[in-house]
Amino acid sequence: MLKPIKVASLASEAFDRVVDAITSGEFEPGEKISESRLARELGISRGPIREALQRLEGRLVVRTPRLGVRVIKFGREELLQLFYVREAVEGMAARLAATNATTRWIQHAEAMLHEHEKNISGSRNQAYRFKSLDQDFHLSVARAAKCEKIERLLLSEVYYQLRILRLKSSTQPGRARSALSEHFAILERIKARDPDGAESAMREHIRLARDSSLRAISD
Repeated sequence: MLKPIKVASLASEAFDRVVDAITSGEFEPGEKISESRLARELGISRGPIREALQRLEGRLVVRTPRLGVRVIKFGREELLQLFYVREAVEGMAARLAATNATTRWIQHAEAMLHEHEKNISGSRNQAYRFKSLDQDFHLSVARAAKCEKIERLLLSEVYYQLRILRLKSSTQPGRARSALSEHFAILERIKARDPDGAESAMREHIRLARDSSLRAISD
C-alpha cells in the first residue's frame, strides 16, 4: 500500500511516487491506472497525479482516447529497439568512463556493487533491485563518462522503461547474480583504464540482459 505524501513539494513527490508504484509492480504492464485511486492512497488531489502521468507519457504510460492511461507494455520489437539503443549508448559511456572516471568514483562504484551483493544475498528471490537513482550502476557509469548528452538521453528516454524490464528479468533464475558479476567485470575494465575492454564488457552485459528480458516477456 502506498504511503500518503507529507512533504510540501507535491508535484515532485507525486511524480516520484507514481514512478515507484509503476516500476515496483504495483501496476502490471498494460493495466489501466486510476488517477482517483493514486490520489486517494497518496492523500493528495488528482492534479499532481495527472501532471505526473502527463510527464510519463511515452516513458512509462500510454494514453488512449476514451480508454485512459495504461502502463506501457513491451512487445518483442519495442524491447529489441530499446536494447539496441542501450548497447550503443552505454557501451560508449563505459568507454568514456575508462578514461574519465575519477579514483573517487571507482571507490564509490566498488562500494555500491558490494552493497548490491549484500542486497541480493538477503533477498528472498535474489532479485537485483535498489531503492534510488543514486544506486543505479548504469547511470553511475554514464555520469563517470562526463558526457551530459549520454546521461540526459538515458535519464529521459531509457531509464524509466528499464526499471519495468528489470522488475521482470531480474527475477529470472540466476540472473541477479550473473548481472552483478557482469557489473564487477565492467568496473574492473574501467578501473584498469581499458576503454576497449570496458565497452566490450558493457555491450556483452546488455546483450545478456536483453536475452533475459526477452525470456521474461515470453513467460
